[in-house]
Amino acid sequence: MKTLESEPDPRFTLANERTFLTWLSTSLALSAGGVAMAAVSADVFVPWMRTALAVVLVSLSALSAAMAYPRWRLIQRALRRAAPLPPPALAPLFGYGVAAVAVFALVLILLGR
Repeated sequence: MKTLESEPDPRFTLANERTFLTWLSTSLALSAGGVAMAAVSADVFVPWMRTALAVVLVSLSALSAAMAYPRWRLIQRALRRAAPLPPPALAPLFGYGVAAVAVFALVLILLGR
C-alpha cells in the first residue's frame, strides 16, 4: 500500500533545511575546535590529553556531518506524510560530548596552573 505524500508547507521545508545547515556548521565548529586542541602547545596540556580531546571533537564533527543529511531526509519524509517527526537521537550525544570535553579541558587548565 502506497502512502499518500503531499508537498509540505514551504516554511517547514525551509526550517528543515536551516536545521540541516546548522548541523553542518556545528560539524565545522567541532572540527575547528579539534584542530585547535591538537595545536595547543605542549606546556598547556599533556600531549596524550590534547590528542584525546582533539579526537573526541573531530569524531563528533564527523558524526554530525555524516548524520545531517539522513536526518534532513527523515524529517522531510515525515513532513510529506504528515507523520510524527523522528526524535533528535543524536542531540544528547552532542550535548554531553561537548560538555564532557569542556569540563575535562577546564579541569586540565585549573590543574596546570
